[in-house]
Amino acid sequence: MLADYVRRAMRQANYQVVDNDRIYGEVPGFVGVSATADTLMDCQHRLVEILEDWVVHRISRNLPVPPVEGVDLPSDFP
Repeated sequence: MLADYVRRAMRQANYQVVDNDRIYGEVPGFVGVSATADTLMDCQHRLVEILEDWVVHRISRNLPVPPVEGVDLPSDFP
């Protein structure tokens, strides 16, 4: 379920080229979920890791996690 949630959230990710041709990516609606890297693939990989950590952190503290494309993680998700 977490993998599906993350996959759906990543479809909303935005990327742009920033200083020194680095790639910046973020996922709208997920405050603090952003990454920079030298390539788009590396940025995407980092962004997935950051998003997964963000979700686990929020759930472990009983904080809300936004639904994504109809997928809503339960508050008691392991």
